[in-house]
Amino acid sequence: MTVRNALLPTADQAKAFFHAEETGPFVMVNLLRFRPKALYPDGSDAHLTGAEAYARYAAGVSPLVAKAQGHIIYSGAVTGLLIGEIDQPWDMVALVEYPSLKAFLAMTMSADYAAIAYHREAGLEGQLNIRTQPTQRL
Repeated sequence: MTVRNALLPTADQAKAFFHAEETGPFVMVNLLRFRPKALYPDGSDAHLTGAEAYARYAAGVSPLVAKAQGHIIYSGAVTGLLIGEIDQPWDMVALVEYPSLKAFLAMTMSADYAAIAYHREAGLEGQLNIRTQPTQRL
C-alpha cells in the first residue's frame, strides 16, 4: 500500500470527488501531519509550529462548517498505533460531518474559506482526506 500525504487534491482527484453521485451526508476523515515550523509564504509568524498555524485555520473553519450545516464530530492528537505499520504516524485526526458534497464544495469555494486557507497550508506538511458514508451497524 502506498500512502502519500498532500496539501491539495490533484485536478483529477477533485473532479472525481466532486462529480461523484450525491448520496447525502458524509463524514470526512482528516489525517493530519503538521510541519515542525509554520511556513507562511511571506515569512511571517516563523515562530509558530505547524500545529499552531493549523489551530488558526481550525478556529476560522469551525464557523464555516456550521454555516454549511455540518459539524465537527471529533478532533484529537494521534497517540499510538495498534495495528499496521507506517513510516510516520499522523499528528491529528479530525472527523467532520457535512450534509452533502454540494455543501462541502460551496464552503471550500467561498471567499471566507479562501481568507483562512493559508493558515492550513502554512501548518500542514500533508494530509489524507477520506470521505465516508454511513453503513449498517455491525
